[in-house]
Amino acid sequence: MKLVLAYSGGLDTSYCAKYLSKEKGYEVHAVSVNTGGFSAEEIKNIEDKALQLGATSYTSIDAVQTFYNKVVKYLIFGNVLKNNTYPLSVSAERIVQAIEIVNYAKKVGAQYIAHGSTGAGNDQVRFDMIFQIIAPEIEIITPIRDNRLSRETEIEYLKANGVDYPWEKAKYSINRGLWGTSVGGEETLTSEKPLPDSAYPSQLQEKNPSEVKLTFEKGELVAINGVKENPVANIEKLEAMASKYAIGRDIHVGDTIIGIKGRVGFEAPASLIIIKAHHLLEKHTLTKWQQYQKEQQGNFYGMLLHEGNYLDAVMRNIEAFLTDTQKTVSGDVFVGLYPFQFRLNGISSKHDLMNASFGSYGEMNKGWSADEAKGFIKILANSGKIYNHVNKE
Repeated sequence: MKLVLAYSGGLDTSYCAKYLSKEKGYEVHAVSVNTGGFSAEEIKNIEDKALQLGATSYTSIDAVQTFYNKVVKYLIFGNVLKNNTYPLSVSAERIVQAIEIVNYAKKVGAQYIAHGSTGAGNDQVRFDMIFQIIAPEIEIITPIRDNRLSRETEIEYLKANGVDYPWEKAKYSINRGLWGTSVGGEETLTSEKPLPDSAYPSQLQEKNPSEVKLTFEKGELVAINGVKENPVANIEKLEAMASKYAIGRDIHVGDTIIGIKGRVGFEAPASLIIIKAHHLLEKHTLTKWQQYQKEQQGNFYGMLLHEGNYLDAVMRNIEAFLTDTQKTVSGDVFVGLYPFQFRLNGISSKHDLMNASFGSYGEMNKGWSADEAKGFIKILANSGKIYNHVNKE
């Protein structure tokens, strides 16, 4: 019985690898998907652990570029910040990981697919929905959720079976990826406490302010300080630069898919700077109504992605719309980097709609006469005049 296990190397998936191979007799093929943040050494350690736990094989799928192409690019186009705060760092990754894993399962002819999600989080929904939509013929196995296992029970089982890794729960759980890093701890389990500075993976190293020039072409980040590279490399480069200033820390409070409130810390300097810089460039290069419609569609896209609905056809429709809006979103954005913060200093673009030949805001107009302005205002006031005349009381 061939089973593909979504394997991270953590306690839950390690339990699944041992339990499903030893107790249930499955031929377990462990698969992890790198959407950023994993070194070659870390991947090798994950492989060694999977094989020691009883997996028949281990495969690491590099999906960093896929993650950018399928998801991150549209999060930038849509300026997506969940609840005006969170750049969907981890939830966006899960979608791509689920797709890669189920496609691998189909490729190797697996009859079963397993993951280590509990019954209390968002990931169970994201994984199950993707698996069911792409491969409804493959049965989903979830030992942790089905048996309502505690962390202590899992550790006890593994120790009883000769697996004695240091399973002590870290004070803070860190999940690092291309689009940011989530940080969870005891402070995020309640509503009133902040995470301490020490909980974040990047500490303040640089105190002298600096300015960085971000160059966008049709909405994509194509160069930093005039040096052209592909967008993925630029995201990683900006992350390295900005994290030295301890930029991009915050706590997101949101509604989980299953209806409870959740709180999670994150550190996402590159994604926050890119989204805000891209948004500023759009303010200069898009019309008023383009910006309005983009805000609606970007929010809707982010919500559906967070909820696990990535494969709904409407997502492709929204992606087409967002892509079309980026035709004139090209130019440079100048960003100041400071300890714990960044500032958007300005932009330069041939598509800048602040064209001085039509007049400057609050200054002398060049494109119309005073009488034309007065006539326009008079007509614009008509609806208000009529309403107030009819409703005098």
